[in-house]
Amino acid sequence: MKKQPLFESTKPIERSLKPIVGEKTYAVWVEMLKQLVPDGRTHRLSVVVAGMLQYASKIAYEKFGSEPKEGSVAASLLFAGETGEEESVSELSDIIEQLFDDAKVRHARKSSRGDEYSIIDSAVMEYIHWHDMPWE
Repeated sequence: MKKQPLFESTKPIERSLKPIVGEKTYAVWVEMLKQLVPDGRTHRLSVVVAGMLQYASKIAYEKFGSEPKEGSVAASLLFAGETGEEESVSELSDIIEQLFDDAKVRHARKSSRGDEYSIIDSAVMEYIHWHDMPWE
């Protein structure tokens, strides 16, 4: 008979893109962020990260189809944008934050006026509006 642990693990579940895109691709992304983020402009970096999410969502669909496990990274990628911008940011933030943490770079920024903002929020907006063409 297997013993039950006395305490449940309080360690949060890591939500990472690595299992979806593979270790090699993920390592390249981490290295890209290490090199680009410190001196990069948010409006450019957010598109790069959104492109990573687009790629990951294509792979997630190939692996899991249109019905991935609820609460999974694949589900977050595939259904982002269906619930609204605020919900999409909260659904994807931890995934992108993990990517930035693995790259050991900061996603939080401060404008010249002292306003705080995040590359993550900008990246999610770029991701969920990827196919939008406002001029049409």
